[in-house]
Amino acid sequence: MPSSVLRDPVYRRLFTAQVVALVGTGLATVALGLLAYDLAGADAGAVLGTALAIKMTAYVVIAPLVGAFADRLPRRALLVGADLLRASVAVALPFVDQVWQVYVLVFVLQSASAAFTPAFQAVIPDVLPEERAYTRALSLARLAYDLESLFSPALAAALLTVVGYHRLFTGTLLGFLASAALVASTTLPRATAAAPRTGGAYAKATAGTRLFLAVPQLRALLALNIAVAAASALVTVQSVFYVRDFLGLGAGAVPLALGAYGAGSMAVALALPRILERSGDRPVMLRGGLLLAVVFAATGAITAAGSGSWRLPALLAAWCAFGAGCSMVLTPAGRLVRGAAPDRERTAVFAAQFSLSHACWLLTYPLAGWVGAAAGPGVAVAVLGAVAAGAALTATRLWPARVPARPADAPAHVTGAVRVPSGRRHGRPRPGVRPSADSSP
Repeated sequence: MPSSVLRDPVYRRLFTAQVVALVGTGLATVALGLLAYDLAGADAGAVLGTALAIKMTAYVVIAPLVGAFADRLPRRALLVGADLLRASVAVALPFVDQVWQVYVLVFVLQSASAAFTPAFQAVIPDVLPEERAYTRALSLARLAYDLESLFSPALAAALLTVVGYHRLFTGTLLGFLASAALVASTTLPRATAAAPRTGGAYAKATAGTRLFLAVPQLRALLALNIAVAAASALVTVQSVFYVRDFLGLGAGAVPLALGAYGAGSMAVALALPRILERSGDRPVMLRGGLLLAVVFAATGAITAAGSGSWRLPALLAAWCAFGAGCSMVLTPAGRLVRGAAPDRERTAVFAAQFSLSHACWLLTYPLAGWVGAAAGPGVAVAVLGAVAAGAALTATRLWPARVPARPADAPAHVTGAVRVPSGRRHGRPRPGVRPSADSSP
């Protein structure tokens, strides 16, 4: 079970820090929407759309900059500092009275998140070096994200029955302070010394991205990120239309659709650790990308169909399948980055994955909204489905069945190892070492 890794005291504290910070972020998301309505009225949607674009821009720009220097900073100080910066934004948000102030604070908040998240992700492989434990940690993290998306809005709704929405920012503040306290009280493993980087600031900031794009399976991951972004954009942007206009249901049914997406994602996250032990990352992730393309085709058929009571269960099934396909890609992604990146470059490559994946969302979110508004949801499904299918097929071509199984800083005798029934066969032995099979994972 994924929860077995919680027996490790260091990981248990880090995971708890992640969960409380996620809850705080979820409360802030609800409160920001209400704050935008207070400040802009009917234009609140435009304010939130701009804030979302600022969030994604911060992720895309700031994460590589931090990744270039994160390995030269004390890990605990970086994580605690990012949490305290996020907490300071939570303190300031209730007092803003201008839209531009919201934009500035959102940029600061998300820049701190762009520093925290890749550094946090890079710590976990050192806390849980055994591959089976790390896989279960990734499954647990996926569950945490999905549960937060369901729990935080419900908690916010409950709190709003007794307090004003400004009080939700207090929950955000407490979440970030609790996360900082948990990380500060934890002894983190020492990071592998980073390789010296030459060149100017641009070369250092893009080092992780260039390494990311140089590895076949990571290039395939980028293509799969595009497929995931297309699916999640459709679910996020168009769920309200499908529930309210297409099905003619009330606003209360919107969480039902989003819950179906989360349920599909969580079910896969629970099942994946054992599946990955048997099959490895490549089959699961590529099939997840292809599943998204198939579900887009099914959603197009549902959209084009006439009336009928079958449409609600069909839509919920499609949304559930979208969640499953996304989880098949996203849950093992950390394993892929960990296995393909040299230890000394791990934080920079995690930062590149964080930045590039959010760049995909930065493209697909407005695409889903603009095409849907201009040409209708059927065309939006077709366009996003074509993007997802093209990305999934590209990933299949980019990721050959046999690639070097160890990062670039591994000993030469394991470079080029391939899986065999008894373990791995080493393809290019170093002088004096005979090719053999071992039991490495």
